[in-house]
Amino acid sequence: MSNFCCGSLLSELCCCCEVLFHLFRGAATPLVQPLSPHRHVCHVIKGPRRETGTTARCMFDEPVQVKVDGLRSRQVVTLTARSTDKKGVVFSSSATYRADGSGGVDLERDPSLGGSYTGLEPTGLLWSMRAAAPHKRFQRTKSLNPHVVKFSVHEGEGRVLAEATNERLLIGDGVSRRTITDGRIRGVLFTPPGGGPFPAVLDLYTFAGGLSEKRASLLAHRGFVVLTIPLYVHDDMASNIEEVHLDYFEEAIRFLKNFSPTQVGSKGVGVISISKSSDLALSIASYLPGVEATVWINGCCSNTFLPLLYHGRQVLPALMMDLGKMIPADESGAGVCKNVLLDPLAEENRASLVPVERAGGRFLFVASGDDLNWDSEAYMEVMAERLRRHGKDNFESVCYPGAGHYLEPPYGPYCPSSFHGVVRMPVRWGGEARSHAAAEVHLWKKIQEFFRTHVSCGATQIKAKI
Repeated sequence: MSNFCCGSLLSELCCCCEVLFHLFRGAATPLVQPLSPHRHVCHVIKGPRRETGTTARCMFDEPVQVKVDGLRSRQVVTLTARSTDKKGVVFSSSATYRADGSGGVDLERDPSLGGSYTGLEPTGLLWSMRAAAPHKRFQRTKSLNPHVVKFSVHEGEGRVLAEATNERLLIGDGVSRRTITDGRIRGVLFTPPGGGPFPAVLDLYTFAGGLSEKRASLLAHRGFVVLTIPLYVHDDMASNIEEVHLDYFEEAIRFLKNFSPTQVGSKGVGVISISKSSDLALSIASYLPGVEATVWINGCCSNTFLPLLYHGRQVLPALMMDLGKMIPADESGAGVCKNVLLDPLAEENRASLVPVERAGGRFLFVASGDDLNWDSEAYMEVMAERLRRHGKDNFESVCYPGAGHYLEPPYGPYCPSSFHGVVRMPVRWGGEARSHAAAEVHLWKKIQEFFRTHVSCGATQIKAKI
């Protein structure tokens, strides 16, 4: 198992004025391909009549560089960022900076003196944004709607000196988005621009109901065909479920593999998951054919909450909770549910363990060292030990110390707490914002490398392993 030590994040983006506010996209050592080879510059004019110039645009998962010029020598200013999620909740951040002798501030060079974060954090204004009300998780699930961030420079905490807008796109140029209604499948398919075939990925983003397109559309921009599917509360699907059927995922994999021979290879697919959907991903990889690579993020080693069926027969019972082990809410109103899940290794619960040794593909196990939803690091070790015991080395384990439960595509607001759909109250998710943000940057690149390495486009037939 490798541990990722979090350091300062790289960044970039740019904007200008008499106080010149620069937002440049693209870093000196970019982690991802830029939208285009050109920098996008916003010009913002200081004066009685403030004017905001052309909006700078980049992908959501690209870093930004923030610069300000035209200030007084050594002037102290406050930089702010503000955005609104799909539910209309406003998220914001602020940080205090001192200009250099030439009246400039560069977030890649200058440390924050105070505010939402301190120290040298080039993208701190993005990941440190919080809602004014407690227990709000930033939600931006539709790919066609960009994440719009409004930056501003203030004299102290008062008069606005300059403003700029950054549109952070969730779907890139040339990426195709198709709504899928095929048999039982409900979801959205994203295909990259250009010729194929491309590696194919099934995205199981959420267990909370509904559909999220964010991760799928961003992966498509990076060269993957991605089908994201919900479990319930979407389109004509049920508003609640009492069991989960593997047949649904088998149908989705078949659809994805057969979608277009020129765009998708027919040998196998990747599966990406998080939280509850991670134990579903384990079962998909262990029981169904055609899964070459599975990314498990902060999940459990057992089938949780709902029984798992295949062809009408129960395959795995559900590992349940003991809410009496819930740590009561603190002064903020958020509890901790880390220990409420029953012990999967207890004799009476072992039948719920997913037989990961049956999987023919590879696993990337990802755990956060400060996950307060449950003990994902311990569950990761249970799976690794089980695979080793069966003589298998088809896995890689990564742990991120200081990161919390929700590891998502990078540069979004960190979520310390929000409403938990299973325990029916606000909970703390764990992690420290700076370390969590650095983990997301590192993991996003690692996920792409993992799928590119292990999801092929050749043709073969594999029988179901039930």
